[in-house]
Amino acid sequence: MNKLLTTFRQIWHTHDLRKKIIFTLFILVIFRLSAHVTIPGVDLDRVRSLLENSGDQSLLKIFSLLSGGALENFSIILMGLTPFINASIVMQLLAVVVPTLENIKKEGESGQKKIAQYTRILAVPLDFLQSYGMITLLNQFSPSGPLIDTTDFMNVLPA
Repeated sequence: MNKLLTTFRQIWHTHDLRKKIIFTLFILVIFRLSAHVTIPGVDLDRVRSLLENSGDQSLLKIFSLLSGGALENFSIILMGLTPFINASIVMQLLAVVVPTLENIKKEGESGQKKIAQYTRILAVPLDFLQSYGMITLLNQFSPSGPLIDTTDFMNVLPA
């Protein structure tokens, strides 16, 4: 036990590690706080009743658990990092298929930076598509009517 405390003291006294630990804790706090910010226009009572009455559809409960409770609050961070991860996978696959991207990737560090920028740009439309898909999916599961009216695009835009 004493050796463990000594190791933690050494880690804390190392400037770079201390900065990284504090940054990680800060990001975790921001994520947890953001999980409680609901998307505008969502009836939380319907969302919670959907989760409570899911019964056989326990996949929704598992997704809510994996999203850190973001589904229960229909949070602004409901999708998490999924769109960015998917964009990264798409860019890696495209870099193999598209010769221009393959050449950019071979440029070294500057090429990797360009690919990373393209990945971030691609993540934005993917986020909109996946968010819309999630809303549509949850609307189909909801027995008491849609959670968000998807017929009007302006209702979906904040999501």
